[in-house]
Amino acid sequence: MRHFLPAFSIPTLFAYVMLACIWCTSSVQAQEIPKAAHQYRNDLTRIARSVWGLDAPVPVFAAQIHQESGWNPGAVSKVGALGMTQFMPATAKWWCSLNSISAADCQPRNPIWSMRSLVGYDYWLYQRVYGDTEFDRLWAMKRSYNGGLGHWQKEASLVWPARDHDTIDAACGLASRARIHCAENLGYPDRILNSFQYRYSAWGRTVGQP
Repeated sequence: MRHFLPAFSIPTLFAYVMLACIWCTSSVQAQEIPKAAHQYRNDLTRIARSVWGLDAPVPVFAAQIHQESGWNPGAVSKVGALGMTQFMPATAKWWCSLNSISAADCQPRNPIWSMRSLVGYDYWLYQRVYGDTEFDRLWAMKRSYNGGLGHWQKEASLVWPARDHDTIDAACGLASRARIHCAENLGYPDRILNSFQYRYSAWGRTVGQP
């Protein structure tokens, strides 16, 4: 059987193809977001905006939760990190003490506590790192969340006054951090900022590398 295409003009046909591509891309991205994530979208948006302002990069935080636990509140890592945002018990205790949160309310397994603490701790780190661009600074923030602010600060001091993340990353393992940990520490912000955040682009402002 022969099949005939409608007599579209080239521009019209191109437009239909582009719309189909956009639809396919959106559909694939939506499928790549865990089903569990959707129930937390409004809460995460509200929490992020309350700390970072109305222009908060919500997809960045969503991507980090995606990386940490796949949105699983009951997640427990091999080293004992807990909940959706994988706070170590000692870090959770320190964070609660810093913010005058009672022991009874210090609940790493609670999704709302997890989101509030991730967004708040990220902001606390963001104020203590630097970068030439917002992307560089978020990159440093994520490295510090994953591997410790002190390690990042020591490595950044070795290449000062350079402020771009590539130059600072090149110093990983040259201060107090063992080089064996660098692959994971550098891969952490890469997965979040260069991959996962774009799955959540419908949730708010993304931050790309200039």
